[in-house]
Order: sequence, then structure tokens, then C-alpha cells
Amino acid sequence: MKIVLVIDQFDDANNGTTISARRFAMALKEHGNEVRVIAIGKNTDYKYAVRQMKFPPVVEHLITSQGMRLAIPNKHVFEKAAAWADVVHFMMPSPLAITGLRHVEKLGIPHTAAFHCQPENITFTLHMGNSRRVNDFVYDKFRDTFFNRFTHIHCPSNMIANQLRQHGYTAQLHVISNGISPQYVYGKRPKEDWMEGFFNVLMVGRYAGEKRQDVLIDACAKSRHANRIQVILAGKGPLEKKYRKLAEKLPNPIVMSFYEPERLLEILHMADLYVHTSDAEIEAMSCMEAFACGLVPVIADSPRSATPQFALDERSLFPAGDSDALARRIDWWIEHPKERKEMELRYAEHAKQYALEESIKKTEEMFRMAIEEQKAAKESLRK
Repeated sequence: MKIVLVIDQFDDANNGTTISARRFAMALKEHGNEVRVIAIGKNTDYKYAVRQMKFPPVVEHLITSQGMRLAIPNKHVFEKAAAWADVVHFMMPSPLAITGLRHVEKLGIPHTAAFHCQPENITFTLHMGNSRRVNDFVYDKFRDTFFNRFTHIHCPSNMIANQLRQHGYTAQLHVISNGISPQYVYGKRPKEDWMEGFFNVLMVGRYAGEKRQDVLIDACAKSRHANRIQVILAGKGPLEKKYRKLAEKLPNPIVMSFYEPERLLEILHMADLYVHTSDAEIEAMSCMEAFACGLVPVIADSPRSATPQFALDERSLFPAGDSDALARRIDWWIEHPKERKEMELRYAEHAKQYALEESIKKTEEMFRMAIEEQKAAKESLRK
């Protein structure tokens, strides 16, 4: 198949959607498909380039601090891409995608969408993440301006598929994990000097309101073993200054840095425990990659997060937002190394069912369904 992915930012792997899109494109190619993208940047053999939107400095900082950049829609780019493509897959409901969808519809090109952007990803940034009314408004806006114009939507988890059904989304929903890449496998390597002598507790994710890294910092400060713990927050985002200030109460300096995937993989193989505190999460690839590498996860049990589905028992769950409960969970895993070792192996085995290979097969089937539907629609018009 000839597949075009529409995603504002593709070259810089500094947010979850872009990282998933790059992994997705590579795996589709390995399956024998041809893949091109519409994104900002320079024209290449795989990219139809569009220009970046410019905003006032305050707005620009807010967007880029989330690891995002937005593109200016271009009618001619979409016409060129559509003339080549068998199917166009839209990764998020941005202005680029909303405008592009109109051109794709007009040209009669098969098209599908993915639901990667949870309303809370936007509303927490605006300090309204816990307002059901505001989140419902965003769901409805997404639905009416974009998603209900598709017949097939990729949902990374049952949790988000259920949310879409509850909010009146009419497309066929394909629950397909974003998939764990094959390099994320069980492995332990000696700790580097900066990790040596500590019990290293890792979390990966943007420093943003819905991710709740503050809960992890509080929990580690309350731990009976606080003097042994080194907290590692892998990521970047608008709350970095706040979290650095909050972490001053920890006995050991916090480590906060953005790591490229290759370096993060090394850290995953050296850390001792993975914690995922997010209140809202569509799937949490970072958590999946962590337990695939053999890190026991401790996950916030939030109704707006799909991540609790990965917990193999109650020892890997804590009530969302409860730093006292999280401290008790961390202490238990520190004090029971034998059980932690056993569960590391179980989690690594558990991860195999979410292999990227299987996800690509299911996504290809979704694309074929959209292509066949469009073909049937054209034939019926000829009759």
C-alpha cells in the first residue's frame, strides 16, 4: 500500500505522538508498504513539507514546551500527496489535518484517523483538566469538526474507545495498541556511576499537569527509604521549574533530563522500579516499554487512564493522586527484592502480547477496509 501519514511534526522525536508515528512509519515500511508524511520541515523523498505556524511568544512557548509544533495547511501539498496515496491516515485533529481532510474527501481518497490526543492533554495545560464539562466540550469539538467524518478510527486502548462511544463518535473503532518495538526486551546492565548506590525510581513523560510527577516526588520524600532513592524524571515540559523546586525536599538530587530513545533504553536496563503517576493517559507507551525491559511498574489507578490495564496484581497499582499510598508501594518493592525479580520476568513476558508486529498487521487491515469501502462507494456511484 501507499500510505500518507498526516502529522504536524515528524522529524523531532520529542513527544509521544511523534515517537509513535516514526516507529509506525518504519514498521509499515518493513512490511513492504510505501510511506510518506505531510509535516513541517524540508521536502525529502518521504516528506511533503508544509510551513510551521507562528504564534505570539507566550503561546509559542506553551506549544513548544509540550514538545509540539503546528503546521500551516496547504491545499496543493494535500492534492499532490493524495494523487500518490492509496490511503491517508490522520494522526491528530490539528488545523493541518482538519483542512487536509476536506481536500482528501473532495478527491475521494480513502482516509482513516487515530485518536492520540486526549482532551486532558490540552485542558490540564490550561489548568482545567479536572473539569468534566470542559473535557466533554473538547471531546464534542473533536467529534463534530473532525472524527465523525471518518468511518474508521484507530484507538490505542479500550479505555479511550469507550470514551469515544460515550461521546457519540460514530466511526468503527479499531482498538490497536501502538505496539512495543522489538528492541525493548528484558535485559539488565551494570549501573553507571551516577546510578550506583541508589535505588533508582524512573518515570518517563512530559512535565505536564496530567502526568502528576509531583505525586512521585512527594511519595519518594515520604518513603521509609528516602535516603536510598534517586528519582529520575525522563522528559521535558512546562512544569520543569516547578518540579525542580518541589524536589528540593528529596534527600538525593533529582535527575531531570530528556533522553533520546537509544539512551533511554540504556537507562531502562539500569533502573530499579518504574512509576507511572498520570491521571489521564490513552495508553502510555513509556510504561509498556519499561515493563518490556524488565522494570516492575507501579501505576496510578485512574479512570481516565488506560495504563492500569497493564498491572498484573494490586502491588502494581495505587490510588491516583495518593502519594502516601504510592510511598507504601515503593517501600514494599524496595523491601522485597526477590518478589521484584520474579515480577520483572513476568512483566517482560506479559509485554510480548503488545508487540509492534501484531499492531501493524491490525492497522494494515483497517487501511484495507477503508480502501475497499471507498472503492465500493465509487462503483455504486457509477451505476
